[in-house]
Amino acid sequence: MVLDQQTTIPISIDELVARTDQLKKDGCRLVQIGCTQVGDDFEINYVFDKDFVLTNLRITVRQDTVIPSVSGVFFGAFVYENEIHDLYGITVKGMNVDFGGHFYRTTIKTPFTVTVTKEGDPCQNK
Repeated sequence: MVLDQQTTIPISIDELVARTDQLKKDGCRLVQIGCTQVGDDFEINYVFDKDFVLTNLRITVRQDTVIPSVSGVFFGAFVYENEIHDLYGITVKGMNVDFGGHFYRTTIKTPFTVTVTKEGDPCQNK
């Protein structure tokens, strides 16, 4: 299988639910929601597919930003949204199933925002 194309569209938080709803009406399916920290910001990519063509909606937020849930559009999005909350500390408002910060059991709160270093290990980020 070869993907024909992939586009990434930066959008504002205010556009997120409406753009997601429109993609569903256009026949797209939600593939995944992924988050990564870039400096002090977090990029959250909402990935949709239709006929092997991927469309990525990207929002860039700070950790203290509250983002709206898209689980009202795509029910299963609550899994990704709870993950983003637990691993990155970003609040998602209006999830259809909210685990209240207990989706994952971790020893470190929001572990994907922490860099663990070992003294003398040249492979660790410092």
